[in-house]
Amino acid sequence: MSDSNNQKFNHLKIHTQYSICEGAIKIDKLKDFCKENKIQCLGLSDTSNLCGALEFAENISKVGTQPIIGTQINFKYEDTTGLLPLIALNEKGYKRIINLSSKSYLENDNLSDPHLDIKELLIETEGVIILSGTIHGLFGKLFEKGRLEEISKLYQAISKKFNDRFYLEIQRHGDQNEIAFEKFNLQQSSKLNIPIIATNEVYYLTNDMHEAHDALTCIGSKTYVNEKNRVKYSNQHYFKSDEEMSSLFSDLPEALKNNFNLPFRCNFRPQFSKPILPNISSEKDGSADLILKKDSFDGLKQKFLKIFKIEENDLETNENFLKYKDRLDHELKIIIEMKYPSYFLIVSDYIKWAKSNDIPVGPGRGSGAGSLVAWCLSITDVDPIKFNLIFERFLNPDRISMPDFDIDFCEEKRDLVFEYLTTKYKESVAHIITFGKLKARMVIRDVGRVLGLPYGFVDSISKMIPFDPSRPLTLTECINNEPRLQKLVKEDPRVKKLTDLSLKLEGLNRNVATHAAGVVIADKKLTETVPLYKDASANLLLPSTQFDMYSAENAGLIKFDFLGLKTLTVINRTQKLINKKIKDFKVEEIDYEDQKVFDLLSSGNTVGLFQVESAGMREALMKMKPNHLEDIIALVALYRPGPMSNIPIYNDCKHGRQQPDYLHPLLEEILKPTYGVIIYQEQVMQIAQKLSGFTAGEADILRRAMGKKKRAELEKQKQGFINGAVKNGIAKDVAASIFLKIEPFAEYGFNKSHAAAYAIISYQTAFLKTYYPKEFFAASMTMDLSNQNKLSEFYEELKRMNIKIIRPDINKCFADFKFDDDNFYYALGGIKSVGFDAISNVVKERIDNGEFKSINDFLNRVNPKDINKLQLEGLVKAGAFDGLENNRNSLFSSIPNFILKTKNIHENKIANQIDLFSSDDEQDNEIILNVEDWKFEERLSREFEAIGFFISDHPLNQFKEIFDDYKIVDYSGFNSDDNIKEANIAATL
Repeated sequence: MSDSNNQKFNHLKIHTQYSICEGAIKIDKLKDFCKENKIQCLGLSDTSNLCGALEFAENISKVGTQPIIGTQINFKYEDTTGLLPLIALNEKGYKRIINLSSKSYLENDNLSDPHLDIKELLIETEGVIILSGTIHGLFGKLFEKGRLEEISKLYQAISKKFNDRFYLEIQRHGDQNEIAFEKFNLQQSSKLNIPIIATNEVYYLTNDMHEAHDALTCIGSKTYVNEKNRVKYSNQHYFKSDEEMSSLFSDLPEALKNNFNLPFRCNFRPQFSKPILPNISSEKDGSADLILKKDSFDGLKQKFLKIFKIEENDLETNENFLKYKDRLDHELKIIIEMKYPSYFLIVSDYIKWAKSNDIPVGPGRGSGAGSLVAWCLSITDVDPIKFNLIFERFLNPDRISMPDFDIDFCEEKRDLVFEYLTTKYKESVAHIITFGKLKARMVIRDVGRVLGLPYGFVDSISKMIPFDPSRPLTLTECINNEPRLQKLVKEDPRVKKLTDLSLKLEGLNRNVATHAAGVVIADKKLTETVPLYKDASANLLLPSTQFDMYSAENAGLIKFDFLGLKTLTVINRTQKLINKKIKDFKVEEIDYEDQKVFDLLSSGNTVGLFQVESAGMREALMKMKPNHLEDIIALVALYRPGPMSNIPIYNDCKHGRQQPDYLHPLLEEILKPTYGVIIYQEQVMQIAQKLSGFTAGEADILRRAMGKKKRAELEKQKQGFINGAVKNGIAKDVAASIFLKIEPFAEYGFNKSHAAAYAIISYQTAFLKTYYPKEFFAASMTMDLSNQNKLSEFYEELKRMNIKIIRPDINKCFADFKFDDDNFYYALGGIKSVGFDAISNVVKERIDNGEFKSINDFLNRVNPKDINKLQLEGLVKAGAFDGLENNRNSLFSSIPNFILKTKNIHENKIANQIDLFSSDDEQDNEIILNVEDWKFEERLSREFEAIGFFISDHPLNQFKEIFDDYKIVDYSGFNSDDNIKEANIAATL
């Protein structure tokens, strides 16, 4: 690459990694390349998207390179679809390209083939440059079909609309087909007076990337490198120097001249924008500021009337109300100064809508639960003053950043909230795109596959790479840390090639997906700001932005998180079951200091309870013996790597076995609730405020500095902490000592706002299990209908609680789990291969028209669409027909007869023919084969296949006679009897 600042050739066709499995250029690497080689101008031309437009423009601008924004969009002419490159001259052109790119996805029934009709290109052309494209583009494809006259007419039509903004591309990548196409384009240029331009399709920066790029394209097309009939690119798609390009097109000076001059026509690049939100103000209610104030104070009054039982006339003289009012004023002042009232009002609006439409919403999540305004607006159900939560942990006036409410919704009904957003905000709301990456393990597997290496061989290598989602290692780190892999790289040429190619491709985008929980809401039609995309693989109501989360935020869009939490659905379903008996029962109104609930938690019998059902959590609960909600909040925060070591200290201090260490008398009030253990980030902030006079905002900055461990910033904060403490009358060495003690806690400290919100959900599930176990387990097990491991765990818990379970029975059970006063009915829909919808129809038939009297009666009455071979096999193996015929093997062997029988019955019904013997029970004998039943072990083995555990009997029961000799105790009995401390048990492996 030339060191000269007088760049002679402009690369206008750069394909970054956003050209999925085609471009092998990371934008951060491209920025470094531009800086190193003093690139003056560069054009983006990713395939079928503008995903990287803002990131590209921002990054290369920082090093003095002029970005030119373009893309390649698929256009359809009659039966042929192909790419055409478009370039933005100005802002209007950029918006036009955004519009076209978005339309190619949004107005297309076939999402796997996004395209537009060629006529769409000609509707509005101002501000857009169009190139004729490559031999693989639309006109190249038409050329290869011999449709030269049609191409010429299309060229004329485009030239007429675009005038001098239409160029015929000349490319020389060594592809033989390019030569004839070039000749044709040169003729058309002369004939139609259309300018030519020299370009080079750049997929990677250096020519040593060709082999890796070839593997990348195979990953994308699911082909093998050694396949003959696949698309192959020449080795000329690297970033060629000025000299190379000038030499390559020395015979076409006009093409070079037009390439050189084109950037002078472009005067636009997308830039970062301040946050933009819909305008919530109205003539009736005033500005968003006024609406927020009014709604917040109205909400606070309602809380005091309902929760604190204070009469409205007494509010202004009530000391507690005035305390809350002062906090509310403080928060509102910050929110309004930071210009975020609209954000709070938008979140409050969709949460209130959800709650009013029977869509469960979580009590809170993350630091947002620390906001009193959020509590008053019904965004959260956590009283931040009661739990001593800090607003500035959520929104810090000293560190400008967007508020971020993560909201949990019922998993089943979350889509209804998206429907509401679509109705309210129309084309101003969308999901956010995400990209799957070629991470260390994935790239090894993918490259190994396209190289044709044996699966087992590649699998063994990939398993040498540690899998840690919280801190994923790079492939280089893995090789450096794994001697076995180093040895293979040195000794096995296949592994050397595999790792060499993988290292070059690692980190590139592999596939496109949608951030289903993330949504942006804008103040105008989104396509005026960002391009949109529709995910072909996801059945989503909303489109997605083509910009990822970071670019969308940088474009000024505000992200709202709509998370699905299964437990909320369980709680909601449980409440509805309870309401059949107790109409006015509401989970949110339960007593949060109920000793029976804490007894359950302390027993460790927490199967099914939110956040506390793991074996480790059960053990921690039994040792802690919680007796108030603050204990659960503390455990949610402590039970993580790092702070977990403080659980014994917390327990010993709680139960009087150890004296708490409050570090300093001034800190006792802050640390007393946690027995001297610093658990929460909020405590670190409170210590800085109390000891050193920090504001809440300054304390939050200190917390962040401690967590990030940036030495320069940490040292600065340390001096501020010590100086403030000294001013407060504390000795310098004491202040320094306290700082050193709290620093490690800040790194592992947990957000109390989040812990409090999730502890509330944990407690709610514990309350429901304590007082309404059947309702709770019916709801929980129905939610886990297809998870047989989980159902097995629930089943054992039901046995431990001495709840009688009716095993699968076609005449007694239902599609989901149900119960009555005495029994708990196993769900037929929980049997493997038995579809929920199909078995629901079968159950409905039984409820409507009575129990099935025989197998023949069953076959006569069910719709053939609701029973197939696999479903019948599952029902038979699970014993669901035992009440009609106990010989499971006879039924299992007769399933082909059953299928034929139902088919014939159905055909007769369609033909209005009557089966004279359809109600004759004796006909069972004609279709049920007379074979010997399965032996005891096989019967249970088949049952296990269908249900996931043994339910009618247990293999060990055949050895019961010898249990007494060895004093063997049944495990469920051992588990449910606290008086048995140790015993011999028998088990299957």
